[in-house]
Amino acid sequence: MIDPIYSQFILPLIIAIFLAINMGASGTAPSFAAAWGANLIPRNLIPGLFGVMVLVGALLFGKNVAKTLGGSILPVDEMSVILTSIIMLSIALSLFFANLLGVPQSTSQSTVFALAGPALYFDVLQTDKLFFEIIPTWFILPVIAFALTYLVGKFIYKPGSNIAKYEFQTLKQQPILQAMVIISSLYVALSIGANNVANATGPLASMILNELGIMATDKDFKLVIVILVLIIAPAFGIGSSLMGTKVMRATGSKLVELGPVSAMVISLITASLLLIASAAKGIPTSLVQLNTGAILAIGCARSGWKNVFRNYQVHKFWLIWIIAPLLAFGMALTMTWIADKMGIL
Repeated sequence: MIDPIYSQFILPLIIAIFLAINMGASGTAPSFAAAWGANLIPRNLIPGLFGVMVLVGALLFGKNVAKTLGGSILPVDEMSVILTSIIMLSIALSLFFANLLGVPQSTSQSTVFALAGPALYFDVLQTDKLFFEIIPTWFILPVIAFALTYLVGKFIYKPGSNIAKYEFQTLKQQPILQAMVIISSLYVALSIGANNVANATGPLASMILNELGIMATDKDFKLVIVILVLIIAPAFGIGSSLMGTKVMRATGSKLVELGPVSAMVISLITASLLLIASAAKGIPTSLVQLNTGAILAIGCARSGWKNVFRNYQVHKFWLIWIIAPLLAFGMALTMTWIADKMGIL
């Protein structure tokens, strides 16, 4: 028999697992699209590898992002069971919408917008970190990813270069290159764990400490985060298994066709930027947007700017990136208003 004090946490925990499943589907693409496209890793092994690396990344580097999402936008004392459930359900539904369309979406941006909805409704929105660190990072990091990758891409595809001649079809003859592609895929999954698991664990941890009346000290918060990570991170692998293939195809083949060297460059640059943002500053940011920006940079370096930016798939990605966070914000704000009028908050 579950103690009534803890049974109230079942609903938000279930929603958090549903959210993690959707995050796993979305995060599989930037992690393993290249390795999968090169037939270096069987499809049935990807969810397990992805889930393990996400777990390691969350345990080693995810605490700072969890703290940001657990109290730097919406105060900790507002994190009730009902409100936290509303927030995570809004995030999960917006991400589910993007996954159905086969578009990898920024869970971090949907999470920030979902937290901002109730915070704005109750007039407790904490703006310092949001306006001076989080939002600027969303614009700056993709530009950095694009610029760095474009510079490397111009070197790869310069006239007379032999680097671009490596193709996925001939990768079996290059065992070192094969290993590097696989390692870069695992590295991306690690960086996803450092950032994205916090979208579920951060609000949940603050809710649990708030509902139990425990002061959110760094030690207590870290302990709760570790427990939640061990529960939620494996669901990323489930999401990868259920919905990851469609999103991998959209990212890996519909934007530009990548060679193995280009894929490694993209992985190393974007994962490193995300890891720095996660571990150093605790900023929730978007790997899928960093990844897509880098993919576009490779396309521009190889085929020219016009051929890439008039691609229908690129326009579709941008549109969904705008709609999904706004959808999370609107749902969180609307459900908060309804719950408040019903007197259940």
